[in-house]
Amino acid sequence: MEIALDGIEVGYGRRRVLRDLTWTVRPGVTGLLGENGAGKTTLLSVLVGLRRPRAGTVSVAGVDGRAARFGFVPQTFSVPPEVRVVEAVSYAAWVNGVDRRAGAGAALRALEAVDLAELARERVRALSGGQRQRLGVAAGLAHDPDVLVLDEPTVGLDPTQRVRVREVVASLGASRTVLLSTHVLEDVHHLCHRVGLLAGGRIAFDGTVDEVKAAMAGGAGDGGALESPLERGYRTLLDDLGGEV
Repeated sequence: MEIALDGIEVGYGRRRVLRDLTWTVRPGVTGLLGENGAGKTTLLSVLVGLRRPRAGTVSVAGVDGRAARFGFVPQTFSVPPEVRVVEAVSYAAWVNGVDRRAGAGAALRALEAVDLAELARERVRALSGGQRQRLGVAAGLAHDPDVLVLDEPTVGLDPTQRVRVREVVASLGASRTVLLSTHVLEDVHHLCHRVGLLAGGRIAFDGTVDEVKAAMAGGAGDGGALESPLERGYRTLLDDLGGEV
């Protein structure tokens, strides 16, 4: 489903964080990039209905975003370690409107989607870091949302765990709209169809990953062998937008 943000304004006191922000997020996996403090978490909060903007609207497939089902996996989430995996996901389904009697079935379907069904009866404390991240994704999926929003889903994971989470996100993006906020540019490279760059309170760039890489030709220079083409392109875009930040 296509998400349209139109004229979003958010501020804290006199400080404006988002300024007349307009952006369209299309089906598939879209990356949201931006420096620390750019307002990414604020934008995600507006999108999923946790914060009401001062002005502007969010619509999904042409209707008011409040009528859409969002699944949100924050960067930091906690689950009691003694709870069973299926119980944690069943609870998430219930909180998001699934009838209690249907919760176990919804939880098992979500766990199957993230390849954790075989661990459904395990205690959360028995899961590895990567498995806990996938548990978070399952909790965000349990009520069968129209849109899945992920905030730094691979932060703190080792390379093997990160690849496993990427595989799950890529699979979900084949049939859903997924918005991925991350600082891990390798995740963007492997997962995202498009990228939005938040700077100066607005989406200052909206394009493909290849277009971000192409920006390195714009004059930021070679950052050396330790930078990938995507990292150099991202840095170039930030440098070019320096006057707007």
